[in-house]
Amino acid sequence: MRDIPVGNGNLLVNFDDKYQIRDIYFPHVGQENHTEGYPSRFGVWTDGEFDWISSDDWDRQLEYLPETLVTNVTLTNKKLGISVVCNDTVASHDNIYLRRILVTDLSGHGRNIRIFLHHDFRIYENKVGNTAYYDPETRSLIHYKKHRYFLINTLPNFDAFATGRKAFRDREGTWRDAEDGKLNGGATTEGSVDSTIGVYFHLDAGQTKEIHYWIAAGTTYNEVNELNDHLLKRGPQNFFDYTSNYWKAWVNKNSTDFGGLSDEIVSFYKRSLLIADAQIDDGGAILAANDHDVTERATDHYSYLWTRDGAFIANALDLAGYAEVGRAFYELCAKIMDPRGYFLQKYNPDGTVASGWHPSWNVYLQEAMLPIQEDETSLVIWALWEHYAKYRDIDFAHRLYRNLTIRCADFLVDFRDPETKLPKPSWNLWEDRRGIHTYTCATVVAGLRAAANFAELFAENDRAHKYNNAANEIVGAMRSHLYSREHGRFLRAFQANDDGSLTSDATVDASMFAIFAFGCFEPDDEMVVNTMRAIEERLTNRTEFGGVARFENDGYMRETAGIVGNSWFICTLWVAEYYIAAAKTREDLGKALEMIEQVISSALPSGVLAEQMDPLTGKFTSVSPLTWSHSTFVAAIHHYLEKLKTF
Repeated sequence: MRDIPVGNGNLLVNFDDKYQIRDIYFPHVGQENHTEGYPSRFGVWTDGEFDWISSDDWDRQLEYLPETLVTNVTLTNKKLGISVVCNDTVASHDNIYLRRILVTDLSGHGRNIRIFLHHDFRIYENKVGNTAYYDPETRSLIHYKKHRYFLINTLPNFDAFATGRKAFRDREGTWRDAEDGKLNGGATTEGSVDSTIGVYFHLDAGQTKEIHYWIAAGTTYNEVNELNDHLLKRGPQNFFDYTSNYWKAWVNKNSTDFGGLSDEIVSFYKRSLLIADAQIDDGGAILAANDHDVTERATDHYSYLWTRDGAFIANALDLAGYAEVGRAFYELCAKIMDPRGYFLQKYNPDGTVASGWHPSWNVYLQEAMLPIQEDETSLVIWALWEHYAKYRDIDFAHRLYRNLTIRCADFLVDFRDPETKLPKPSWNLWEDRRGIHTYTCATVVAGLRAAANFAELFAENDRAHKYNNAANEIVGAMRSHLYSREHGRFLRAFQANDDGSLTSDATVDASMFAIFAFGCFEPDDEMVVNTMRAIEERLTNRTEFGGVARFENDGYMRETAGIVGNSWFICTLWVAEYYIAAAKTREDLGKALEMIEQVISSALPSGVLAEQMDPLTGKFTSVSPLTWSHSTFVAAIHHYLEKLKTF
């Protein structure tokens, strides 16, 4: 779990719940993680006693300063008689991580204090071949390998340092050297290395001492040297002030009328915008989540671009008025799309194809099949039209029309069963089964109608007719084949079997909210009403923490027996979206507002939302923050406000 991320689109630094730096991503958000999730420690020595911040002796409050990506962390240790207040950020326009440390005596008597800051770099996600050394020219410690340099410094300049071996034979690292209050390591170490610096000072009774600490990231020695020099000349507090003001201006740049929503909801809306933006790479990749802990169970992570997640997130930020995020995302999509008009499962932050588990070969039928989730193609086109409809950037739309919009739309038209007119089987959004899914069909309709709108915009009426006709055929086929009279609601899917046959799947799945969300059927249509009623009745966890599960008997990351499945924040908000869409009066919005407030009450004190939580304990499971959770909150608020205006 990651409680407080800070970043600027190139450099992302994540902290865990014990206020340890756990991830340092550079030069792309989500790629490469130069710590591999290992902690970099922070400790305090005084009066012959030592304690790492991660110990249970510390009371920790991990939050942000309002409307910024600057942390506000309070650490109190009654045993040591010390209070530490820290502010962390990544400079908004320079690749420098900064920490402001305020150490206050609580003991009532003067004493000597030593602060120790440890660094466990595994540059290029590998502990082999690293170098850490003291650089007398900059009076700093530098870790480097190939084209990655990390310069570490403080103001006032640190009093002691150590470089040494770690994770090698019996050597744990220089952090062990700090625990007696002294550092005795070498000036240069190569291989599997770490480093620790010490800042020594005296505190009078009740006195506070200020220290600034930073890590500059670059691709050459000269680059980090210049960043360090730049910071020293301007002063670290100047960087803090500039970055804090920048984020306040960024999150308030659009004059949103919040229609009387509570200060708590508005504050959380802004926090969600900031956290979502921290997970987006400057090159356009929108990352699902950057939390390396998941690799412990999965040998992989979430630091990837799924174009489905990206489309939902870009659309939410479009609704909020951040057109630049969407433009960068859609331009990247045009570059990475398969020439045949579809997207693969996921991509690395630099746009290269990422790891995947969808097979291209059916070993039973001995034939090829596409390793895709079709919604990842259709939703890009849907979101692109929504982007155009809001911003009317005709030149931008025209640039992407031939190579992206038409190719994807033609694929969506052709990738259908000629008899039923439904899309052919593909993987679902949860990535756990292959078939013809009600959710996927609804997104394909949305993508085709968006493409038809673009075709009309560019006076290609025959093409527009083809796309609209295909969308209408799919809607008719959904009514005929996917709506179950027996169950009085939509089926989740026709499950694709190994032998090529299809089996109806009546499992209640929250993703079926798509039938109204993408305009296939009206919210008050009996088919929609019945389906959404089943979702709420069967998937709501009626527990202290509540929330809505993904689908019946969802076992993914479930730790508690007797529940439908863990509650997913996006699913809870999808049900809220239904109440918004179906509302006939202002009072009808009350249920949606309750669910929105429920989501806020389940967040971490920092405002971070995970992918899912245990509905009995409120414990977050899987990754945090999940960008999609925050963007879904943002979208729900905008849809609520839009509906409110109609009354």
